[in-house]
Amino acid sequence: MAGTGVERERSVSVSTNSVSARDGFEWWSGMVSEAVMPVSITSEYTDRFRGAATSLRLPQAEMSSFSFSPMSAERTPAHVRRSDPECYPHDRADRLLGTRLSSRTGSGALLAGYLSGLRENADHCDAEELQRLGSVGVDLATVFLAGQLDRPPVLPAETRQQALLARIQAFIDHNLADPDLAPATIAAHHHISVRLLHRLFQQEPKTVRATIRRSRLERSRADLADVRIGHRSIGETATRWGFRDQADFSRAFRLAYGTTPSDFRRTARFGQCPRGGPASGSPPNRSQD
Repeated sequence: MAGTGVERERSVSVSTNSVSARDGFEWWSGMVSEAVMPVSITSEYTDRFRGAATSLRLPQAEMSSFSFSPMSAERTPAHVRRSDPECYPHDRADRLLGTRLSSRTGSGALLAGYLSGLRENADHCDAEELQRLGSVGVDLATVFLAGQLDRPPVLPAETRQQALLARIQAFIDHNLADPDLAPATIAAHHHISVRLLHRLFQQEPKTVRATIRRSRLERSRADLADVRIGHRSIGETATRWGFRDQADFSRAFRLAYGTTPSDFRRTARFGQCPRGGPASGSPPNRSQD
């Protein structure tokens, strides 16, 4: 296959920018047939066809995103015989063929937001995290597709819990700026008890409070490394992500990253931004206070 790929730790990106405009359509057709599935493609834009694809490889799944010029695709029985993984649930999924699936409301919006966040943050996750996050993505997709079929998903209790946990994680990410975000408010929003909320997080790397604090620190760290908002004070950054007290923020930041917020920002501005992670020797926080 002609073209080049830009490979990061766990993702690969390719596009027609790697070939001439004249060869773009032929390159795209070959890429799709080889990397996705055998298929015949036609387009009115063959002389100026543009396309790009990014694939994120997870331990038990693969997530891809595509953007391309208008085209039509046909997959014939001959194409299927060339490459058939035999995992298509035709007895149920046929009803969704040719149907527009909305990602703006309900489980569709949650799934779209989750997959977008996963794609953006995958390089900061270890293999164990990616396996768990990929499984949650599959569960959310199952719930979404079952809803499109107007029938309740036949899911085990563990899968339903994972879907609930994903909704809770999305709620936390959406409300980090609220200094009153706490287990009680999270549980009330999802109509569950605080006890059940803590039980859901027992299999997670961190407790509810530790998850909130870690997420706030990650957002703050990203802001401190962004030269476009370098005029913002450290106190303003802390307040923006829900920290009530700058001193508390500075202590938590140093414990998590082994450096002060001001030193980190100074280093980041010189293009030597260290990768995030708990300071060595930091014990896991499993308290539920």
